[in-house]
Amino acid sequence: MEPLPSNNGVRILLHLMPLDAWAWCWIACGITAIAASPLPQGRDWFGFPALLLIVAPWMCSYLVSWWPLGDNPRGWVTALIWAVAAVPVIVVAGWQEPLRPKELRLDDER
Repeated sequence: MEPLPSNNGVRILLHLMPLDAWAWCWIACGITAIAASPLPQGRDWFGFPALLLIVAPWMCSYLVSWWPLGDNPRGWVTALIWAVAAVPVIVVAGWQEPLRPKELRLDDER
């Protein structure tokens, strides 16, 4: 028999908003990131914080459920997983994008 799932880590989030509202926040942040993706570098900046904005509350909720509340002994593991999920977003946000074909032609003419 498997143990019942624990909602200790999510409990803090559910005090702020119901799960349906969190789902809509995830959808809104995802749509924002998708909308930013075709924009040129520098104008796509708002997509990256949108992705971090939705991950941060989940990471913090699990971290707080582990410490200082102490009711989720493995909360630090889940918080670490959420933090690791945020690292690629931060790394990709700092990448220099290659020049687009139109920009290459303009540079070659100079």
